[in-house]
Amino acid sequence: MPILNRAAELQGEVSEWRRHLHQTPEILYDVVETAAFVAAKLKEFGVDEVATGIGRTGVVGIIRGKGAAGSGAGSSGRTIGLRADMDALPLTELTGKPWASKTPGKMHACGHDGHTSMLLGAAKYLAETRNFEGSVALIFQPAEEGGAGALAMIEDGMMERFGIDEVYGMHNMPGIPVGQFAIRKGGIMAAPDRFTITIKGRGGHAAQPHKTIDPIFIGSQLVGSLQAIAARNADPVQSVVISVTRFDAGTTHNIIPDNAIIMGTVRTLNEDTRDLAENRIRQIVEGLASAHGAGWSIDYERKCPVTSNHDSETDHAIGVASSIVGTANVDANVEPTMAGEDFAFMLKRRPGAFIFIGNGDTAALHNPNYDFDDEALAYGISYWVKLTEQRLSP
Repeated sequence: MPILNRAAELQGEVSEWRRHLHQTPEILYDVVETAAFVAAKLKEFGVDEVATGIGRTGVVGIIRGKGAAGSGAGSSGRTIGLRADMDALPLTELTGKPWASKTPGKMHACGHDGHTSMLLGAAKYLAETRNFEGSVALIFQPAEEGGAGALAMIEDGMMERFGIDEVYGMHNMPGIPVGQFAIRKGGIMAAPDRFTITIKGRGGHAAQPHKTIDPIFIGSQLVGSLQAIAARNADPVQSVVISVTRFDAGTTHNIIPDNAIIMGTVRTLNEDTRDLAENRIRQIVEGLASAHGAGWSIDYERKCPVTSNHDSETDHAIGVASSIVGTANVDANVEPTMAGEDFAFMLKRRPGAFIFIGNGDTAALHNPNYDFDDEALAYGISYWVKLTEQRLSP
């Protein structure tokens, strides 16, 4: 079936919510006003339970389906979680739209305003109809943009407290037409790790390099050597990206400095390749530094895991998306992206699936000219509603 009639009817109202949120972006865990807006809407819709302060500033709303008496779950006894992220980015908006950010240096450049609004639209629909058994947990998460908000909600006991059996996430994707979805089994988004390497040399006059241990010379060799990990160490069919993104050393033209600092990121799509990359980076740094008599240190930070979809739940997601837009408009084996997504933490704790929803021909994510396409709202609402009704069918 196409998008739900009720979802289409809600689009104008949900668009107003989305544009309000777009004008009032908040960063990481400091989503106090956004969370208050979400909680107020959920209460207005008649959601059975609204819990705030989960993972510091997260919100969870519980809607119980038909046959649920009192405070218990529906007759199926199952609960599925639907997750939307709420936080914005530290970026100055350049769209010039009437609903552009009113806060300098902050903007919704990743569409989390759209994600939150779509889930609110689904909440309104589901609270009206309750055409399912069991319960649905509406998860509104802070700090997706590098703050591990998903992990914070998990560590706050969210899964156990609300008895969540499965979890599903959705993210808009520029370049995919509005009215289309994309998904795949297994790794769909990468583990985004980061490193800071310090080469500890001995500075001196640039005209007397033989009296120094030049950290710039060592570091320049290191930048090239790190590419050998992808070219010669990793399985060619297993994706790995190692990018050096910052090289700090020196102060002027005639001084060889004491130290050089090299920063970058490692992106992988499975845990074995992730381990390989970290181990080889450490070995290469130690080997090059030792060969030149330099000291070294590495601060290697593992961020969220690979976002890895579970097979059965991905099949369910494909079926739901296909019922809304037709099988021709669902890419069931989309190429993975090497960007990271902390919904991965939830997929490590519970089975589920993460899907991309088309955002059309818009600027790229994390770009100051980006904006969420409101035409996608009804498709996202329909997806959440139909997924809930299918997974919690009698």
